Amino acid sequence: MKGFIKFIREQGIVGLAVGFILGGAVSKIVSSIVTDLINPLVGLLLGKLGNLDQAYLQIGESKLMWGNFISTAIDFIIIALVVYFGVKILKLDKLDKKK
Repeated sequence: MKGFIKFIREQGIVGLAVGFILGGAVSKIVSSIVTDLINPLVGLLLGKLGNLDQAYLQIGESKLMWGNFISTAIDFIIIALVVYFGVKILKLDKLDKKK
């Protein structure tokens, strides 16, 4: 058992697991914030789009959904910040033992 715990601490698995769990836990909340609050506000700022994730550029028969891409990027940045600050505030980055 000691060998297993040593392996987990030395390989940084605890930090990886914490990041994965926190990322999954906050994903729905952050998606809702981006979809329900940020996108409509950005859409209003851009004009008559209404909602950022529905913005597109029509090229022939194709639609380039640039608004959806920006919305997804905002979603990712917020989740990354929440995970980063969550690990720092809870000092979970200190759990891993350096070699």
